[in-house]
Amino acid sequence: MNPTIREYNNSQSSSDKEICDHLAIIINENLPDAENKIWHAHPVWFLDGNPIVGYSKLKNCIRLLFWSGQSFDEEKLANEGSFKASEIRYTAPEQINNEDLKLWLKKAIEIQWDYKNIVKRKGVLERLK
Repeated sequence: MNPTIREYNNSQSSSDKEICDHLAIIINENLPDAENKIWHAHPVWFLDGNPIVGYSKLKNCIRLLFWSGQSFDEEKLANEGSFKASEIRYTAPEQINNEDLKLWLKKAIEIQWDYKNIVKRKGVLERLK
């Protein structure tokens, strides 16, 4: 695990740390070619410089965010923001369904919107895959 992500996870409460560690392990296993780092204070995984998935601590949960998730057509993921992102929130480690997470990560590789160039395109998203 990336040392800065491990540090982020270790800074959480024990239950939240368990959620974060579990998410990081599954994400790393399923996105072996992704760059991962702390971006805007949260762990994020990138493919070719494009953000794919990340998680963050909210007041009462850990939010897992897929940047292109609205295009996944998954009922368990809720729309987030005005672009193409979707999320799921966890308050306990046992809420994580490994099979769902693996499916969403597979879709995250196959379905991507170009967030890397969103500023250059003045807020317009284009589909990459």
